[in-house]
Amino acid sequence: MNDSKEIVARETNDAAVAKLPLLAALVALCGVADAIYLTVHHYTGEQVPCSIVAGCEQVLTSSYAEIWGIPLAAFGALAYFAAFSLAVLAAFGNGLMWKVFGVQVVLMAIFTAWLVYLQAFVIGAFCQFCLASAAITFTLFIIFLASRFLQPKAETRP
Repeated sequence: MNDSKEIVARETNDAAVAKLPLLAALVALCGVADAIYLTVHHYTGEQVPCSIVAGCEQVLTSSYAEIWGIPLAAFGALAYFAAFSLAVLAAFGNGLMWKVFGVQVVLMAIFTAWLVYLQAFVIGAFCQFCLASAAITFTLFIIFLASRFLQPKAETRP
């Protein structure tokens, strides 16, 4: 009787873990959209409408907004697309890709924390689209952490 309850609990836990890569893929697509939006605005020279916070242009035209002449948003789009791809592969059962996703998301979160620091303490202005990207990255990080805590425990039989 107890064994059937353990099996049901384990299957429920496994189902929750399996849904997390799908959720991560969806969240990563939001990141792709945000990053592509900023990249397009960079290359067309259009100002980004800043309706929530002031300072978008100050952030997006700062010396920190590009690496080798390429906008950070373009690198962000690539990173989010890679996260999306890894999450989709993980959702279809590739556990190694979920681990690679985790490494990538940790690196993204560290870099994002640095960029938020730059906005707050160096540039002295915030970009709402950059903050949205930060929220998306930290959400991906939290999803990955949740998957580690919801991971089924190895069974030990006496």
